Amino acid sequence: MENQQNLQEQLNQFQQLQQQAQAIAMQKQTVDIQMNETKKALDELSKTDDDREIYKTAGPLLIKTTKSESESDLKDSVEMLELRKKTIEKQEKRITSKLEELQTNLQSAMQQMQ
Repeated sequence: MENQQNLQEQLNQFQQLQQQAQAIAMQKQTVDIQMNETKKALDELSKTDDDREIYKTAGPLLIKTTKSESESDLKDSVEMLELRKKTIEKQEKRITSKLEELQTNLQSAMQQMQ
């Protein structure tokens, strides 16, 4: 009976880790999309003249800014997103490792019950 209860707890933990892994994968995808959009904006900005009027969004407002200020802001955003992605990848590795370990434990526990 105790083995079944322990097995059930491990199954519940496994399911929770799977959900966390899915959430992390979605976060990583979101960061990738944001990074691609930011890099595209930087690329487009590099094609514009230095004296061209540039506007950025701030909530519902459009605010006039300079090309150099926009480039700086976008580069900062890319750096921040790269850091966020590295953090997410570390979490992803940690959870994947736990999932693999738990899966091995569950498989051996189920074989012992047979």
